[in-house]
Amino acid sequence: MASIPTDRAFSGRTAPLPAAAKPVAAARLISIDALRGFVMVLMLLDHVREGFFLWVPIGDPVDALTVSPDSFFSRLTSQICAPVFVALTGLGAYLYAQKHSKAETTAFLLKRGLFLVLLELTVVNFQWRAEFPPTIVYLQVIWAIGLSMIVLAGLIRLPHAAIAAIGVAIVAGHNLFDPIVLPPEHPFYALWSLLHERGTITLGGLPIRFSYPLLPWIGVICLGWTIGPWFARVDVATRQRRLVLTGLAMLAGFVVLRLANVYGDTPWFVVPGSPLRTVMSFLALTKYPPSLLYVLATLGFGLLLLALFDRIADARVTGWLAVLGGAPMFFYLLHLYVLRTLYLIALSIWGANHGEVFGLPSLGWIWLMWLALIVPLYIPTRWFSNLKKRRKDIRWLKYL
Repeated sequence: MASIPTDRAFSGRTAPLPAAAKPVAAARLISIDALRGFVMVLMLLDHVREGFFLWVPIGDPVDALTVSPDSFFSRLTSQICAPVFVALTGLGAYLYAQKHSKAETTAFLLKRGLFLVLLELTVVNFQWRAEFPPTIVYLQVIWAIGLSMIVLAGLIRLPHAAIAAIGVAIVAGHNLFDPIVLPPEHPFYALWSLLHERGTITLGGLPIRFSYPLLPWIGVICLGWTIGPWFARVDVATRQRRLVLTGLAMLAGFVVLRLANVYGDTPWFVVPGSPLRTVMSFLALTKYPPSLLYVLATLGFGLLLLALFDRIADARVTGWLAVLGGAPMFFYLLHLYVLRTLYLIALSIWGANHGEVFGLPSLGWIWLMWLALIVPLYIPTRWFSNLKKRRKDIRWLKYL
């Protein structure tokens, strides 16, 4: 989402910020874009791992009993990506609303959300399997973000406290619905798969897989909207203090609830004779849909990172990451198609082997490939990010 100056109220009329907050407007936006860029870089690692270990039989990448520790912890590095990105989408929507009327903000969220849904159904889905016509459609993170924005468009006229309460209630309470498992023949199976339980339906003979159940992501985007005033109406020191305290509180809540082992995720367990796998079990959290503990851990860590980037907004690395965060959808689509191209090249050379993956002897090579791809992907993303800044007259650019 494009970075938008934040010096107007919902009505669109000028509303001066407190004097202490004015000097940090630019740094404020850089820190948000930097965090967004950081999670995009971590996402790249996970997608390199996923793409080039496609033929390794891994049922669950965070199964503490079966997955290799190196694969588990590689997957763990990317766990913050989706929740942080969705929360930043909500935060970005709030900041957008400070310069636009509610009607304009609603229209933008609706159009942006529908655009993302269309991207998921077409450009993104084609990349995953390179099939036309498709034999299956996966509704994943871009779909979830798009629909969450559409729902947020209908919520923004509520009082701010009401949106915050909705976000907290959904994130904290949706695991109460975990025992509800509907069979495919149930009349509400499709709706329940959309909202809370991963499932597959068939439309016109085409399987549709709900990989990212929507309900918890609505809660996450509402939480992102909730912290918007920290960036629009308070000074930098107060904002950083709130980010740190809230982040630490969420992490503490995660630890307490996880130790209690009674609510918020699948219970963890002790693996006899393996302290490492016991730790893996403790850290293995449910992403589909994101559990309460998953959100507490990832967003808690994300808030601490946001406070850090806010503090070092002038550092070179922050500016470098902000370039990626300034054109996230461009980077997302670019990296998907680059990885698909590399995969097809490797497939043509080594074939679809089921042992070692394309001749790569270990997961360490995946990390090296990830590092090797960052700069080649950064260069065109920087070009596109600069284009967005220069060509404000090209309205569709803001959607990428």
